[in-house]
Amino acid sequence: MNNLLFDFTVDKAKKTVFVNKEFDADLSLVWDAFTKQEILDQWWAPKPWSSKTKVMNFEPGGRRFYAMVSPEGEEHWSIQQYTAVTPKTNFKYLNAFADKDEKPDLPGSDWDLSFSEENGKTKVSITIKNDSLERMEKMIEMGFQGGFTMTLNFLDELLATLSKK
Repeated sequence: MNNLLFDFTVDKAKKTVFVNKEFDADLSLVWDAFTKQEILDQWWAPKPWSSKTKVMNFEPGGRRFYAMVSPEGEEHWSIQQYTAVTPKTNFKYLNAFADKDEKPDLPGSDWDLSFSEENGKTKVSITIKNDSLERMEKMIEMGFQGGFTMTLNFLDELLATLSKK
């Protein structure tokens, strides 16, 4: 087992989830894994689900419209509306569940992802602030903690493979 940091904290009073995760990979590769559609679609869903991006324009004012797809073909759509991008350091977006026609199910949540590298390891700090406690509880009831943990662990494996290329 590796000694990489992984912390997942739910603060109901602040309607916020905090995730801190270290990856044994360099910053540019981890940044690409979070910001490039062709890599994101390889890991942004808990197995056996898969991720399918329909639109991705990674810039302030741009968006990613994607679905998590079950093995049976069931689709759960979401929109990420990018609000700020500081290359290889930070990006922010408003995330909302949506229907297949891109109609958002508001309220959503504000995601703030910060990236830093030390000694060849990259730390990603994610703050997810929800507009309502109800939405945060729905997210957690849907298995967000277990699913996101599984997804980030799968990213660990993918980064190890991509690092060897």
